Amino acid sequence: MNSERVFVYGTLRRGGSNSFRMNAADYRGEAEVLGDLFLVDWYPALLLGSKNRVKGEVYELSTEHRIELDHFEGVSENGHENDEYRRVLAPVFMKSGREIMAWVWEWQTPSSTAKRLESGDWLDYEPNPS
Repeated sequence: MNSERVFVYGTLRRGGSNSFRMNAADYRGEAEVLGDLFLVDWYPALLLGSKNRVKGEVYELSTEHRIELDHFEGVSENGHENDEYRRVLAPVFMKSGREIMAWVWEWQTPSSTAKRLESGDWLDYEPNPS
């Protein structure tokens, strides 16, 4: 089985409203990326590249599962400039301090109506789904 690492920062995290979508993946631990987290309507969006830290989790999963998540995130097979997100390989900092590379779904359609979430932790903002 081919496996890939993904970093999730929003509704796919443990405690998030879509965490069930990660049931078939292997949880690898808490992590952070450098970027900014935004509230877009009812869901989060990440822009990589700032000095701020965004909290999330790393999972290892099959390529087939990652493709399913691409569809969930609205990323077309070949990536299109009109997609709301794009999947990119980015440096991820594990809680242990180790740096790895993992796939991250980055927002590519910034909006002036989006609100930056200062804490960088989506679970501070998303209501508990239970």
